[in-house]
Amino acid sequence: MESRELSYQGQDYTVVKLDLHRETLTLHWHNPDNGQPFGDIQTLREWGASNGKRLMFAANAGIYDQSYSPLGLYVENGKTLVPLNLFRGKASAGNFSIQPNGVFAIYPDGHAAVRTSLDFKADGKSADLATQSGPMLVIDGQINNQFIDDSGSLKWRSGVCAHSPYQVIFVVSESPVNFHTFAQLFRDELGCRDALYLDGSISQFYIDGTGYSGAPTFMVKPYAGIFAVFANQ
Repeated sequence: MESRELSYQGQDYTVVKLDLHRETLTLHWHNPDNGQPFGDIQTLREWGASNGKRLMFAANAGIYDQSYSPLGLYVENGKTLVPLNLFRGKASAGNFSIQPNGVFAIYPDGHAAVRTSLDFKADGKSADLATQSGPMLVIDGQINNQFIDDSGSLKWRSGVCAHSPYQVIFVVSESPVNFHTFAQLFRDELGCRDALYLDGSISQFYIDGTGYSGAPTFMVKPYAGIFAVFANQ
């Protein structure tokens, strides 16, 4: 696993690259021991330690609703716990409604992809792991045309892309940034042809040996899904 700090257009970011041939990316919502939502990275970390696993990386997954359930598709260990959500609300209803939204998925053969939600449905492929969020940041090499270059809507932001079928890149900003600049980072600096926004002001990464990066801790609320990479202790 590779993690680094990156400066782009005056903003600082934490970038994590995963080689899926070497690291296993997993997704976690409920503790299998008691059925309760993990809710935060520290609780997931403690659960891993109690099961002989060391948490190497963690990040909150897609957007969720007021009941702390994923707002869109959520697939964990090959099981669809929340179905694909194709409801097209007004953009003012929240980031998930800014079109197109999308899905990040890892498939049974181990490869990863970011697809618009409609393309994911059209593909008709089952996934081992998937989260739906929105909006898409980059679609087939183009920045989402809903974004405004000089928008004053500045938030801590996190996102993900599949740079190649077996290389996944996660990014979280270290200060507030607008959608357009965040999308430019994925396309122009990281070379991603398709990238998906994960979440905003609550987004944090945990990196073993470094600690937490992203939004200030006081802004973090309970998470629904959490991405993780564990190593055996």
